[in-house]
Amino acid sequence: MVDRRQHWEKVYSSKATDQVSWFQPHAASSLRLIADCAGTDAHIIDVGGGASVLVDDLLDTGYRNLTVLDLAESALAVSRARLGARAQSVQWIAADVTRADLPAARYDVWHDRAVFHFLTDPADRARYVDQVLKSVKPGGRVIIAAFGPGGPLQCSGLDVVRYAPDALHAEFGARFRLIGHETEIHRTPAGGEQEFVYCYCRRA
Repeated sequence: MVDRRQHWEKVYSSKATDQVSWFQPHAASSLRLIADCAGTDAHIIDVGGGASVLVDDLLDTGYRNLTVLDLAESALAVSRARLGARAQSVQWIAADVTRADLPAARYDVWHDRAVFHFLTDPADRARYVDQVLKSVKPGGRVIIAAFGPGGPLQCSGLDVVRYAPDALHAEFGARFRLIGHETEIHRTPAGGEQEFVYCYCRRA
């Protein structure tokens, strides 16, 4: 666990946040999917949200019950500094999502863009799903974006798992009803392209 945290702390200390491959000026797909399923009073957790501007966009839209979790404290610090006084209205958690002490039945929406595909160990994926089951309310929504079949085999020097929509949903199983999925071609700051698959489910 220490090595994993050190890896991401090094990434965020050695690169500007708008130069990492997953950077988006606005997380348009994520924001749309969240807005489609949850009102502004919903409790939302953004897993791996770190330095992402999704929290800014959610605040701008009127959401107030927001939690951002990331393994790298330095990434969370970037977002807090960017938001200024508005950061006080967000709960920040620096932890590994597979082992974090998350509250039970708290969240209406669980959002993850580009964390799950880094879990190459089946045991880590199982712990991740257990965390979702514990902390998402019955009937809550789960939005996962991971590299699709045409995505890269590695990211930031780490191996990843690529998923077709059915395979991604299968990791979560029958306790989550698949509502839909879509594909997005993400253009990196360096000009490359990455295929992401978004799956959105309802917790039984």
